[in-house]
Amino acid sequence: MSKKSPCIRQGKLRAESLQRAAETLKILAHPQRLRMIEILEREQEVPVHALMKETGFPQAVVSQHLNQMRRAGLLTARRQGKEIWYSVTDPRALSVLNCICTHCTETDFE
Repeated sequence: MSKKSPCIRQGKLRAESLQRAAETLKILAHPQRLRMIEILEREQEVPVHALMKETGFPQAVVSQHLNQMRRAGLLTARRQGKEIWYSVTDPRALSVLNCICTHCTETDFE
């Protein structure tokens, strides 16, 4: 008897659920956004300047990607003084990243 993965569900997903899933995947289907999610997962909460430093992306690029993920409900932002700190709000973003990592080989990691 084979054990089913906890991700396997019985029955069909509703069309609205499939649409929401597709929208989430579209937002995350970008290497720069996935890198930022990876950093946010590791650090829990990060200011914009730290994401710029770690990714090497310019401020405009980082802000654009963060805003897209925030508008999609995947991230939350809070202001602390002059800085804006981001964290992952929606665990689906982390689930997608973890599924990708599961399929990677040792040579895919730095």
